[in-house]
Amino acid sequence: MFNVIHDILYMVINMDRMNELIELINKANYEYYALDRPTITDQEYDRYMQELIKIEEKHPDWIRDDSPTRRVGGEVIEEFKKIVHEKPMLSLSNVFNEEEIRLFDNRIKKEVIPNYVCELKIDGLSVSLLYKNGKLVRGATRGDGIAGEDITHNVKTIKTIPLVLPKPIDIEVRGEIYMSKKSFNKLNEIRKANGEELLANPRNAAAGSVRQLDSKIAASRNLACFIYHLPNPEEFGIKTHYESLQFMKDLGFDINPNIELLKDIDEVLKYIAKWTEKRNDLPYEIDGIVIKTNDFSQQAKLGFTSKYPKWATAYKFPALEVLTKLKDIKFTVGRTGQVTPNAVLEPVRLMGSVISRATLHNEDYVLTKHIKIGDIVAIRKAGDVIPEVVSVKKDRRTGDEQDFKMITECPICGSKLVKKDTSYYCVNDDCDKKKIENLIHFVSRDAMYIDGFGDRIIEDFYNMGYLNNIIDFYELYKYKEELMELEGFGSKSINNLLDSIENSKQNSLERLLFGLGIRYVGNKTAKILAKYYGNIDNLMQASYEELLDIKDIGEVIARSVVDYFTNNKQLIFSLKEHGINMSYLGKITVNDNFNKKTFVLTGTLSNITRNEAKEKIEELGGNVSGSVSKKTDVVIVGENPGSKYDDALKLGITIWNEEEFLSQL
Repeated sequence: MFNVIHDILYMVINMDRMNELIELINKANYEYYALDRPTITDQEYDRYMQELIKIEEKHPDWIRDDSPTRRVGGEVIEEFKKIVHEKPMLSLSNVFNEEEIRLFDNRIKKEVIPNYVCELKIDGLSVSLLYKNGKLVRGATRGDGIAGEDITHNVKTIKTIPLVLPKPIDIEVRGEIYMSKKSFNKLNEIRKANGEELLANPRNAAAGSVRQLDSKIAASRNLACFIYHLPNPEEFGIKTHYESLQFMKDLGFDINPNIELLKDIDEVLKYIAKWTEKRNDLPYEIDGIVIKTNDFSQQAKLGFTSKYPKWATAYKFPALEVLTKLKDIKFTVGRTGQVTPNAVLEPVRLMGSVISRATLHNEDYVLTKHIKIGDIVAIRKAGDVIPEVVSVKKDRRTGDEQDFKMITECPICGSKLVKKDTSYYCVNDDCDKKKIENLIHFVSRDAMYIDGFGDRIIEDFYNMGYLNNIIDFYELYKYKEELMELEGFGSKSINNLLDSIENSKQNSLERLLFGLGIRYVGNKTAKILAKYYGNIDNLMQASYEELLDIKDIGEVIARSVVDYFTNNKQLIFSLKEHGINMSYLGKITVNDNFNKKTFVLTGTLSNITRNEAKEKIEELGGNVSGSVSKKTDVVIVGENPGSKYDDALKLGITIWNEEEFLSQL
């Protein structure tokens, strides 16, 4: 009897001690990583952790889901799995000065009277966290907004991300994984001591850390995460963005302490001015300020474009500029044949990257800015991404500078260049450089994203005869043995390339459309077409007039799409034969009363604005046209309708009044 009581007391005491240690260590992690105000020493922390490990080793069945020992890493995955987001993770539009900020405010105030929430724009990597019954079950990158990568094994190592919530709820939250300046500097010191290449900036370091297959690497990097978005606040009865931040904070998420609720745009501008001055004092990098309309009902009314929410924008800090010498001007040929002058620079570090080249756009740009070879020029990154020459320091000229002269022949094939608008083009369809650029575009991140194909590899494979057109990617497996014999390649690297090619067959239609290089069809337009038509067969059968009826598709794009599919049917057929997916894989909300139908609005609607009605129709798969024709399915009539109502009567088209329209919604 005594032994039984002793065992029970031992178990209770040890379990209580385990629970106490978990609370102590989790509290210490929060104070250190979230608040940067540690209350215990490193020695105390290590002692508590070792004591906890010993208890858990003796009693593995006691281990809690929120135990800090579960964050040390050790899980190794073979590959990153693709995750389709239940709600798209949209990016934000950008504004760069006070005028653009006030224009954003004016557009908002045409629809609603807002107040705003301002947040520091953390320079890191967007993440979605999914909890089931209060337990973390998945972490995913933003990816292209529709689909990302599963990084759960690395997310679990981040100490500011709770493994278990205080309530057993199902919830998704979104935020930004980042690396503090202190952790970044420490990491580079270690890499320098080991003779490794230094990392460029904290953002790249954070992004690279969460994309490691071995979670021990992420665990060693001291990453952190601020949460800033709740995708489904209505499920929790939350009315405003500011309330949602407090709600997520109460659940244990780390919310940036510098978020403010502001009554108008003048207060927003003061907030921006304050943090523009104080940004360098922060323990982490920021690259701007996010401005959001606070009220969720107002957000719903304002809605979205195809790419951005209309109720939010990001103010980007002015791009930093540096001076360097322009040593030469070289010409490159793009996939459309456009010939672009590029500045060859004395290498200079700009915003964490070493820049040795910058675009000069076209002949007019060079002549207007009076750029000469040998000039000292100011360089900045346009949109913080693409290096460009901003201005010339004429007062530093020596007289040895050389005038710019535009070439008249293609630098690759020697064909005579043709000027269209402000740019020159090589119109030779057999130009090697155009073919190579098309191949590079096809495998790029926003297109088919065939990982492992750098520009050099594609150019080498082209010159060796393995790649001549995009179909050849899907026939490379025939030359596997030959490729493995090439210098610099081996079994593993070739297998990885072939696996990437095989994986690309499962991409959604919009990636293929963008990768095909249809003129004027960019990433955004490709998504619009893929979502509207669902599969490539429907799109290939679309007429010029039908394409014109689609929102954001103008005459130039419509003509280009029709011409492309008229002339490339065999290419599409060959891609089908090789098993490439030809359907849109994103989530589509379908209502049979609206899907694939064309609507015309006329008259004044009393319970909903014309813009709201248009957005509702498009959300449900319909299309809104400005005129009545035989292709119109329904005309929605408000008060005092115009001639469109008469046209609908003449053509026998279905007519809905506002009440009928709302009931169909």
